[in-house]
Amino acid sequence: MPPRPDVYDRTTITLHWLTAGLVLGLWLVGTFLEDVVPKGTLRSGIWSAHFVLGFVFLGVIVTSLAWRNTRGRQLPVEDPGPWHTLAKATHAALYLLLFVIAGLGIANAFVRGVTLVGPIALPQVGDPEWRRPLTHWHGIAANILMAVALFHASAALVHHYLWHDVVLARMLPGRASATPIERP
Repeated sequence: MPPRPDVYDRTTITLHWLTAGLVLGLWLVGTFLEDVVPKGTLRSGIWSAHFVLGFVFLGVIVTSLAWRNTRGRQLPVEDPGPWHTLAKATHAALYLLLFVIAGLGIANAFVRGVTLVGPIALPQVGDPEWRRPLTHWHGIAANILMAVALFHASAALVHHYLWHDVVLARMLPGRASATPIERP
């Protein structure tokens, strides 16, 4: 089947939705775990999974950025005016926040010396006094990311339901071909 020129390639779509799922899942754990799960083995295990998924998250966003800038399908701009400028700024803010959150989370993991899986643990590096400020800034950045992501998702829904264009449809799973379009 020939590639569809009106949608992103499968890899781009997969990485986009994997990033969205990881962001939401990690944010939910980081925001509500302490209130929902009592101290103990279960909470410790979930925190370990949070840290492991944080490293996976970093790998996904690095892969996504590399893919989109090398082999990912580039689509024509739907609206080259001020809305496109806003969309580009929003995407830049999303990527910046993704990397800030990952960096703060990794720094926090090393300052804490967390257990990842079973006997695998990170060494405790740095001043333990940094735990609170790193956790605080990591949480603030995550909350800002969620606000920007909500704006991003709302814009996609406006495109789809109010403006009736293809912006959202281009990123929906199941619509892409496996073959990226060659770059000019």
